[in-house]
Amino acid sequence: MTENLRPSGAHPTDQDPTSYPYASSCGTAYDSATGGYPPPPPYAPTPRRRAKRPVALLAAVAIAAGVIGGGAATLVGQLNGQDPAATGSGGVVNGTTVSQSSKGTVSGVAEAVSPAIVEIGAASSAGRSTGSGVVITEDGEIVTNNHVIAGAQQIQVTLSTGKTYTADVVGTDPDKDLALIKLRGASGLKAAALGDSSQVKVGDQVVAIGSPEGLTGTVTSGIVSALDRDVTVAKDDSGSSGGSGQGQGGQGGGSGQWPFEFGGQQFNGDTGEETTTYKALQTDASLNPGNSGGALINMDGAIIGINSAMYSPSSAAAGSGSSAGSVGLGFAIPVNTLKADLDTLRAGDGS
Repeated sequence: MTENLRPSGAHPTDQDPTSYPYASSCGTAYDSATGGYPPPPPYAPTPRRRAKRPVALLAAVAIAAGVIGGGAATLVGQLNGQDPAATGSGGVVNGTTVSQSSKGTVSGVAEAVSPAIVEIGAASSAGRSTGSGVVITEDGEIVTNNHVIAGAQQIQVTLSTGKTYTADVVGTDPDKDLALIKLRGASGLKAAALGDSSQVKVGDQVVAIGSPEGLTGTVTSGIVSALDRDVTVAKDDSGSSGGSGQGQGGQGGGSGQWPFEFGGQQFNGDTGEETTTYKALQTDASLNPGNSGGALINMDGAIIGINSAMYSPSSAAAGSGSSAGSVGLGFAIPVNTLKADLDTLRAGDGS
């Protein structure tokens, strides 16, 4: 049926309206000559139909604008590094974390976490050695490796600011190569955020911070190379090469090496008779003697591991008597192992 575009009630002007009768829906004929009027057409008048089109068009434009607006908001969020699904309070990690503007950068992680990483000097009858530690409470609880402080008669801790404290051993767990020490008279310290090592994947970017060779606050970066590596280290300093399982940094009686076993072989010297084995994260972030007890950190600024061992090819065969640098085979105790052991360490039950 051809659409009639004339206004309602208009009739053709080139025909005599009286010569065309109209039929009602009931079959009754009407004739203009008798004064009758035809019934309204069976469809809505054209002007009303035209009026609907702009409304429909406006509605479509509004919907499109809403879709585009939502997409633009998502894009802006992505460019700003914000995950719309993680903006709730449940995604907030307590402790030292990376600011939104620096998220995902090594410099951002270093700036946020370095204040929570300390240098540990452990003095014993064999001499003095250097390791690292991670501040986990504002009043000075610090986590490190057991082999860093094993046999120590005095422990001195240096903050990133250069301020020094004397520390006491709270508890140790030689089986996990973990130790907890506490600074005397400390308060208001920057504490690190402990992450979730079960979420770590091979290929994740990581940052390592520690005091290799006594160089406080050294930052290196890399990736997680492997998971669940069986690493064996000395429980104490009684049987390792050079008389120091804690020998990190080569000062005094320290050997400057980092003895451990992996795959049935010993590296960096003799681990001795008293050893312990744990599942470790492997990383290619450069670790050197003195990094032991420091932090392995994800790109959100959360601690995912405590650095504990590294492979360092010795150049002693060449007569130099010193150890070579990192070759990208480092190992860290997963932070979930630490979190599960904290109550034991605080109670001193593992000492």
